[in-house]
This record gives sequence, structure tokens and C-alpha cells, in this order.
Amino acid sequence: MGQDQTKQQIEKGLHLYQSNQTEKALRVWMRVLEKSADPAGRFRVLGCLITAHAEMGRYKDMLKFAVVQIDTARELEDPDYLTESYLNLARSNEKLCEFQKTISYCKTCLNMQGTTVSQQLNGQVSLSMGNAFLGLSIFQKALECFEKALRYAHNNDDKMLECRVCCSLGNFYTQIKDYEKALFFPCKAAELVNDYGKGWSLKYRAMSQYHMAVAYQKLGRLADAMDCCEESMKIALQHGDRPLQALCLLCFADIHRSRKDVQTAFPRYDSSMSIMTEIGNRLGLVQVLLGVTKCWMIQKELDKALESIEKAQELAEGLGNKLGLLKLHCLCERIYRTKEQQRELRDHVVKFHECVEEMELYCGMCGESIGEKNNQLQALPCSHFFHLKCLQTNGTRGCPNCRRLSVKPGYV
Repeated sequence: MGQDQTKQQIEKGLHLYQSNQTEKALRVWMRVLEKSADPAGRFRVLGCLITAHAEMGRYKDMLKFAVVQIDTARELEDPDYLTESYLNLARSNEKLCEFQKTISYCKTCLNMQGTTVSQQLNGQVSLSMGNAFLGLSIFQKALECFEKALRYAHNNDDKMLECRVCCSLGNFYTQIKDYEKALFFPCKAAELVNDYGKGWSLKYRAMSQYHMAVAYQKLGRLADAMDCCEESMKIALQHGDRPLQALCLLCFADIHRSRKDVQTAFPRYDSSMSIMTEIGNRLGLVQVLLGVTKCWMIQKELDKALESIEKAQELAEGLGNKLGLLKLHCLCERIYRTKEQQRELRDHVVKFHECVEEMELYCGMCGESIGEKNNQLQALPCSHFFHLKCLQTNGTRGCPNCRRLSVKPGYV
């Protein structure tokens, strides 16, 4: 298959893919991969296969094609191709919750400066790196990366990237419980979709609606949460987007749990868990198990709650997700206080405070923890964040956290 024929077949596959005929598109692209003698064409078709498998939640296949793409890029001896293929490798590992590998591949991309595509891709690299740091609960570095990605999006007038970064920032502020910002950013993403997204994939609309649903649920606006989640789920079902279906099912379950309708919540958690397991979203599984634990606690089935916690703890430790571990210690503390088991209670209180210290999840001004309840937060230029009211009351001449870090202890 020559260069022109390769190009035609790739376009044919794209047309099928955009018409929701995914399996037919995959067959066309696989034929190109087998028969094409054009390395640049093979590189491009591998990019199509990587994107398609990512959207279907077939992350192991995504990774497999990303590895082949790296070999093709080396064959082409072009740093532009190599930068792009390392980004795809980073994204594949991000989806599989291999966060340390994601960060390592992102750093490789950023070190390959001077390529003509690097300026266009650096925003996407920063976004992927931010998502990985967030997965590891390294909040300051995550925020730094998201802000960099946002700057790239603004400088390049890249509205799609801006939309994706806004969704990630929504997720970031959901985790540290500034629910006002958790809602603001996905609403901004939804505005971008309405203003610029006529030619975009519907996944951008679905993504913004899902993140809005999560924020509404946290704010107790359950009818709004249900409306947004239903819209997101509708698009996810139309497009066979399994990862988003799993997240929407988790959100539906959380909404029902908030209404104390545990019997309706449980089957949603089960369905979400099934898809999360199938696609390999271990971070999603931790979230599902946290919801299941809370349902058992509502029903006062404390031993069953502890069983769910044990499974979630094993996953969170394997991922290095410190916020998940903190939440689990907090739930254990409540359970063992109810059971009046003082030794276990003390053990989890100590571990909880260790997690808070490790993640720096406290305000450097008032010393109170961040992320315990809904609070308005404000980040300084160094990406350390504080209670907004503390900054307004005390003002700041530089970051108190950074000042503390620069003072070396006298004894080690």
C-alpha cells in the first residue's frame, strides 16, 4: 500500500469513526497497519488507533499501540514524531493509573525542546502530568501543571485544551473540597463547548456535564446533579464511551446515597465497579468502594463496611493515592469509635494525621486542615493554597509554606 492509498484509507477510517461505526473504522486502520509501506502513514494510523482505544476504555490496547508508535517514530528519526509518541505513552499510563510512569514520560516530552510540535503539545503534556500528580495526591505540583496547561491553551488559543484543563481543575477542587470552584471550572468548560464546540466531538460536552454533576452532588443540589449526569450518560451510551459510563454510574450511585436511598445506590455502584474493573481504572474503583462503604455505614453494617475499606486500601496503597488512604482512615476512625475499639481508633487517628502532613493538607496560616469540609480556597503563585478568609484577614508577603520549607532544621 503506497503513500496516497494509505492516506485515503486513514481518511475513510476517520469518516467511519466520526459516524459512530467504530468497529468498521478499526478494521480499516488495522489493514493500513498491516499493508502500508509508508512509515509516516503508519505513525498517523497508530495515532488514530490510540485515540479510538482510549475513548472505548481499552487502555491496555491503547498502551500496546503507543509502544509500536514509539518504534515507528524512531524509524522515522524525527523528533516531532518522537515527542508525540512519548505523549501517547504518557497518556496510556495515565489511563492505566500508572502515575509515576506518566510523570516520567511527560518529563521526557518536556526535555525534547526545539521540536516544532513541542509548543503545541506542551499544554497536553502539562495536563497529563497534572492528572498524574493529582492521582498521587501531590496537590501543589498538580495545580502547577494545570496552570501551565491553561497558559499554553490561552497562548495558542486552544479552546479544546482549555475545556479539558477546566474539567481537570473541577476534579482538583472537588478533591480538596472547594465546591464553588469545583462547579465554576466545569461550567466554564460547558461555556467553551457552547461557544466554540460545534465541530467538536460530543465527548467534550459529556465531560463538562459529568464534572458539573459531581460538583452539584457535593453541594447537595441533587436535582441539578441528576440532570447533568443523565445528559452525560446519554452521550456516553451513544458513543460507546465505557470510561464515562462508569463515572456516570458512580455519580448516580452517589446521588442516591445522598438521598439515603441505599437500595437504589448499591446496583449503580456494582455496575460502575464492573466497568471500572474491565477497563482497569483502579482509582475509579477506590471511589466506588468509598461510596459502598458509606452505604454500609448508613445501614449500620459496620463489618461489611470494613471489608470494603480493606479492598479500597489495598488499591489506594498500590496506586500511591494518599487522599484515598486519608478518607479510608477517616471512615475507620468513625467505625471504630462506634464499635468502641480504642486501640484501632487511635491507630487510624495517627495514620490520618500522617496523611494530612504528607499531603500538606492544612492552611499555613490558621493551621486547620483543608479538605475536611467545603471551604473557599485561594492558591498563591507558588501553587500552595490557603483558606480564602485567612488570606483576606492576614494578607501575605510571600507564602508561609515556602518560607517554612526554606528553613533547614538544625538537627537531622
